[in-house]
Amino acid sequence: MTTARVVLITGASSGIGYAAALAFARRGWHIIGTARRVERLSTLETAVNTLPAPHGDSFTVAADVTDAGQMTEAVHQGMERFGRLDVLIANAGLGQRGALADANWEDIDIVLRTNIDGVLHSIRAAIPVMRQSGGGHIVIISSIAGEVAMPYAATYGATKAFVSSLAHSLRLELESDHISVTDMLVGRTATEFNEKRRGEGKRTGVNLPTMTADQVAEAIVRAVERKQKTVVLRPFDRLILLGNRLASWLVARLAKRQYK
Repeated sequence: MTTARVVLITGASSGIGYAAALAFARRGWHIIGTARRVERLSTLETAVNTLPAPHGDSFTVAADVTDAGQMTEAVHQGMERFGRLDVLIANAGLGQRGALADANWEDIDIVLRTNIDGVLHSIRAAIPVMRQSGGGHIVIISSIAGEVAMPYAATYGATKAFVSSLAHSLRLELESDHISVTDMLVGRTATEFNEKRRGEGKRTGVNLPTMTADQVAEAIVRAVERKQKTVVLRPFDRLILLGNRLASWLVARLAKRQYK
């Protein structure tokens, strides 16, 4: 069994997951990366292997988070390779836009199954091996969208509200197992997320400040190192949350302009 720490990252083939894999590998962590796109996982392995030495090793598994059996198998294969699992980054997710009543059910269903079922399957696969190891850390990638009303992005916002609530409850459930849980409230980030978003609506309105995936990845690493419970990355995002508490109707109206 390796003495280096091991992190499993879902949705590791692009965006925040990809950047997080590189950020952890630079610090000597071994990476178990999962995603559906095999060819993009190969790109991740190459990127990790070409980092300046010393760096962690990468091991990728093609797995769909919406399938509980595939996530259990991914954890099993990762354990066979490295012999331990210290951290899970439940990152895989999809967006959806457009009026809820008019949306194609297939789009809604895949967002629900990815953002909710996918997080649950990943967590339920990781917890047993963390318990065997005496502890661990789960980072759930949520969004500030889960804290505010999201007209024309209601399904996505609701899924993020679900996983944030899950994080806070799960933290108490797993306290005696020495497993920490972080609720990561991520704001707008420049990734392929918008291109993969389900639905026919288009984002309109004011262009909000955007982070890079690397900035989010560094924040994830800090959250693990410091065992942070809830993370809001930027002052701008904190301002949105404060505005929501003081004038939720105004924030909701501004959100509506973004997607209608």
